Amino acid sequence: MERRTIGAAALETGAVGLGCMPMSWAYSTSQQRGDRSLRTVHAALDAGSTLLDTADMYGPFTNELLVGRVLKERRRDAFVSTKVGLLVGDQHVVANGRPGYVKRACDASLRRLQTDVIDLYQLHRADPEVPVEETWGAMAELVGAGKVRALGLCAVGARASRRSGAHLYEGTIRQLERVQQVFPVSAVQAELSVWSPDALERLLPWCEARGVGFLAAMPLGNGFLSGTLTPGQGFEPDDVRARHPRFTAEMMAANQPAVAGLRRIAERHGPDTTPAQVALAWVLGRGRHVVAVPGAKRERWAVENADAVRLALSARDVAEVAGLPPARGSWD
Repeated sequence: MERRTIGAAALETGAVGLGCMPMSWAYSTSQQRGDRSLRTVHAALDAGSTLLDTADMYGPFTNELLVGRVLKERRRDAFVSTKVGLLVGDQHVVANGRPGYVKRACDASLRRLQTDVIDLYQLHRADPEVPVEETWGAMAELVGAGKVRALGLCAVGARASRRSGAHLYEGTIRQLERVQQVFPVSAVQAELSVWSPDALERLLPWCEARGVGFLAAMPLGNGFLSGTLTPGQGFEPDDVRARHPRFTAEMMAANQPAVAGLRRIAERHGPDTTPAQVALAWVLGRGRHVVAVPGAKRERWAVENADAVRLALSARDVAEVAGLPPARGSWD
């Protein structure tokens, strides 16, 4: 299987990784089962998805513990990425970028992950009370100490920028320019999918011009682009989609043409090709420095997602994706 470089540090990972978050955070609690999740991670590694993406806040902590159980057996098979900078409280999440905290959090993540080094350590969110250079400097010291191999930054989400009226990812690019003066950025993680292509305008070109890897988060649009969700099906109260403006019954129905278009393209590639694989192939086609990081809770989906690397979209396919109607949300 082809292997791709992430960032200036020449770190390699699979073209399609595994986002481990849904196994213990943000999605339906009733479907989060430890043994099944372990099988899913093993299946993803077997299928070639070497990148395992987690964070200390997922759970909190339980997601890293889950990944650690796999790493204990298969550390050489995996490229592990985790994140720091967010604390989960009772019904709220707060940023903490104090250098002392970052170093303690890294040690705790290493213990939970059962490894002596983190391949990619990402700043989940910058702390507005701490200059980002100070937080990044502490993270750079972890590289010097041999606890971390490379550093990454997670982009501020699209909805925050849309509310403020700022240019999308403008704040993220300012942060990147600042931390780049302290220590090299190896990867940026941001949402990118057929129905959330905003990163293509400025953020992706910024990464490409500097040899920085791009981790495409939510490449399946929180599962919608897989074609497995039914409008009006409802979500459990703890599921992020229960409050997402694109997942009301009305908006899910309105966005069905996007799924129908992906399904038409999939059918041209044979009965075993799925809309999800078309959506992932489109993301991978945005550049050799792009790695898709879809989440999955089941073995079937992890293997299907990994197989998307083998799907080559034609010029006609890409043109049809470009012609799909833009996603609608309840803010529209």
